[in-house]
Amino acid sequence: MSDIIQLLPDSVANQIAAGEVVQRPASAVKELIENAIDAGADKIQLIVKDAGKSLIQVIDNGCGMSGTDARMSFERHATSKIKKAEDLFAIRTMGFRGEAMASIAAIAQVELKTRRHEDELGTQIFIEASEVIKQGACAAVAGTSICVKNLFYNIPARRNFLKSNPVEMRHIIDEFQRVALAHPEVFFTLHHDGQEVYHLPATTLKQRVIHLFGNNYNQRLVPVEEDTTIINLRGFVGKPEFAKRTRGEQFFFVNNRFIKDPYLNHAVLTAFEELLPDDTYPLYVLFIDIDPSKIDINVHPTKTEIKYQDEKAIYAIIRSAVKRSLGRYNITPSLDFDQENSIEHLITPKPFEEIIAPVIAFNPDFNPFTKTERELPFLRDTGGSRSNPNRINPIPNNWDTLYEISKKDTNTQHEIHTEETVAVNDQEIVKSTDRQFFQIHNRFIMSQIKSGFMLINQQAAHERILYERFLQQLQNHSGVSQQSLFPQSLTLNGADFELLKELMPDIRALGFDIREFGKNTVVVEGIPADLNNVGEHELLERLLEGFKNNLSILKLDKRDNLARSLARNAAIKAGTKLSAEEMNQLTDQLFACQMPNVALNGKPVISTFTLNELIERFEK
Repeated sequence: MSDIIQLLPDSVANQIAAGEVVQRPASAVKELIENAIDAGADKIQLIVKDAGKSLIQVIDNGCGMSGTDARMSFERHATSKIKKAEDLFAIRTMGFRGEAMASIAAIAQVELKTRRHEDELGTQIFIEASEVIKQGACAAVAGTSICVKNLFYNIPARRNFLKSNPVEMRHIIDEFQRVALAHPEVFFTLHHDGQEVYHLPATTLKQRVIHLFGNNYNQRLVPVEEDTTIINLRGFVGKPEFAKRTRGEQFFFVNNRFIKDPYLNHAVLTAFEELLPDDTYPLYVLFIDIDPSKIDINVHPTKTEIKYQDEKAIYAIIRSAVKRSLGRYNITPSLDFDQENSIEHLITPKPFEEIIAPVIAFNPDFNPFTKTERELPFLRDTGGSRSNPNRINPIPNNWDTLYEISKKDTNTQHEIHTEETVAVNDQEIVKSTDRQFFQIHNRFIMSQIKSGFMLINQQAAHERILYERFLQQLQNHSGVSQQSLFPQSLTLNGADFELLKELMPDIRALGFDIREFGKNTVVVEGIPADLNNVGEHELLERLLEGFKNNLSILKLDKRDNLARSLARNAAIKAGTKLSAEEMNQLTDQLFACQMPNVALNGKPVISTFTLNELIERFEK
């Protein structure tokens, strides 16, 4: 029997390794930009086409490479970052394994142009599927330019698993934002299909956050800074009132490397205890500077997980630093007894000669026992009397009619309306436009039924009604728009703008009248007719937040997710007072739904109580 174990060719081994390093276009973007950072560049340009599927190009003004280094950079485990195993515990660079370039070259067509600053000519290399097609000298600017074309062209199965362009572009923007936040001293630009998405000049960290997420973030940031013997912590956290219902604006950097760490995230959330609404997440951009020998970053292929020698101490430092910053900038309630017990800051001192003594004016002829018509206007009889027209008549006319109400018959039998019933979960529920409703604490609607009474959760009921209505509109493209008198412009961050572009056909089917208006900006000219009492800005932002939240938790279909998100944000909230007509209409619309007794969260909308249950409760 012949031997069956054999070594794989390098091209196949590189394709297998590429599956771990390059999962989608965003992975290639991350590796290429990090290489530019390690090369010492202070100007980096990112150009993508078709969300990175056709082209990913990174241009930097870093140190460049010689001809030999340029060729060696595409070999597996070839790197300039480390030379021996001990160097793994002193890493300050972004890359160190030497796998990224070889993995990218195995699944794409790559063109590299590079020149060192001291050289006159540069080097140009063409590689396809790990095979060098051409290499030679060329004229090039100092630095490096790498073009990655037709990603996964030789692995059709992997290419077919890529998502739509807006989805892939959102992942690219996420990676771009993380690197841009970690290096505010570097000038970054991002172009997609010939349009500039980001233009980020070198600046401070706070300005970089504002440039990435919008000018309205200028008032949301609270600085955090703490220096200890274990770590140095710096960065910003967001004010509690601006927390969002979805994750996505939480950034931890260890030695300028973006990481994902639920343990440290819990430390920040604990510092916000009793300040955040339920199910909301604050913004934070925090940088941890720590001795590389005390951490291990060689844990995951994407290098987003880190092991620490002393996790508990780092947790305590982050929690106390964030909590102190919130208190220092008057975010958390505090008492300053020196200030509370003093009113000196309310008094403006004046020279003694400018002080004027108060003057008291009084009428020496005033007699409180003299009753005049002017003093008692509430007793004046405008009709007067025949003998004395100015006489005061303290007794009103027709006073005896006040007692007529007591002579009325109170034994009136109220009419009982005929009622139509509908079965919901084997319960007989009254359905009639004539029945009476009562609202309890502006949260529940109570109505009598044949066997007792029922309670309806008004918010859950309205969510169910709107959800089924929006779902039908999405299927039939029958949404009706209410045009705004004054169209509103809305500027979003790059990721949300790409998400909105992806959802635009379905959002328009719901009744939104939206059009793109320049860079990351849309103009809202109309909203669904049923929601004309909701602000355009708030409605659209909450719609996107709810969509992202459902996408990460429930993994819903796009249309179902969109209908669910809009219904939850447009429904009446608990605490809203309703008239009898509104309660009647809400109940009738609920019973017309396909699933009237099931809320969007799976809990019941209607609870029924029988008369026997009430009798038993009072007879105990």
